[in-house]
Amino acid sequence: MVEVFATNVIDREEANRLVHLLLLHFPESRINFDLEDCDKILRVEGRNFIPEKIMSLVIQHGFNCQVLD
Repeated sequence: MVEVFATNVIDREEANRLVHLLLLHFPESRINFDLEDCDKILRVEGRNFIPEKIMSLVIQHGFNCQVLD
């Protein structure tokens, strides 16, 4: 399963922190940011992750996050 999220993360250091946090919750997933994209894409690929939980964790850390259609 692959899910793509639009965020407002602009700083590479913050993106790295979020990736580390998300990997703690979903260690079998591949997670990365594309901060060059206008939607500041967060891409999650794996079998056992919950998109709502991804959004919740990112939002709890002060960023916007929504599934990109």
